[in-house]
Amino acid sequence: MTEDFLTENRAKKTKLYEGKAKVVYPSGDPGLVHMVFKDDATAFNGEKRGTIKGKGHLNAQISAILFKYLEENGIPTHFVSLDDKTSMTVKLLKIFPIEVVVRNIIAGHLAERVGRPEGEDLPFPIIELYYKSDELGDPLLNDDHILALGLASREEIDHLKSQARKINSLLKNFFMERGLLLVDFKLEFGRVVSVAEDGTVVEGEIVLGDEISPDTCRFWDAETRMKLDKDRFRRDLGGVEEAYAEVLRRIS
Repeated sequence: MTEDFLTENRAKKTKLYEGKAKVVYPSGDPGLVHMVFKDDATAFNGEKRGTIKGKGHLNAQISAILFKYLEENGIPTHFVSLDDKTSMTVKLLKIFPIEVVVRNIIAGHLAERVGRPEGEDLPFPIIELYYKSDELGDPLLNDDHILALGLASREEIDHLKSQARKINSLLKNFFMERGLLLVDFKLEFGRVVSVAEDGTVVEGEIVLGDEISPDTCRFWDAETRMKLDKDRFRRDLGGVEEAYAEVLRRIS
């Protein structure tokens, strides 16, 4: 995909979806879309807004590297190709309205909820499930909530958790080899959507979607525990662009 294509589609406003950090545009293939990363930054469910210069470029590059790594290690993802500095082609998904959060070290909201100090190592990874709803503030759910609300089946819940554990194991080792601690991170999954010859929409396998970046992960330097993620924006720590660039430098 070229910059001309993006400019043309933006001008025509033929976007399929726009979120806080990304815009999705159609492609010539009904089973594929173009996902463009923005420099816009939000925190606290949109209460804090700003711009992180170059964030779209950095997150696109970081996500592409990590999606490729996971694919090479048996984790199916929506990633197809990196098209330019800020955009990638991905498979069209029907996203589960569930955010899967994996925690290895106590930080952020978990520290507040359980009254334990930030930075305390957990004895094993904790998986949390949240209802993907900006209007409701992405509330924490348990399996019974998800089943009662019809957000996913028991088999789907088990699959999401299983994949999250595998991804965590792979990424923890990947980042540790590069001097980074994977403190916690958010994942989104969806079913691949395709269109049959008769126009019928078919839902296929469950794959990892969205992005993997300092926007969706907490990264700390393994020696100093310096924050290298969006907490620098959330907490007005400064050096946000430099932190994102450092993550890309280390994984490149």
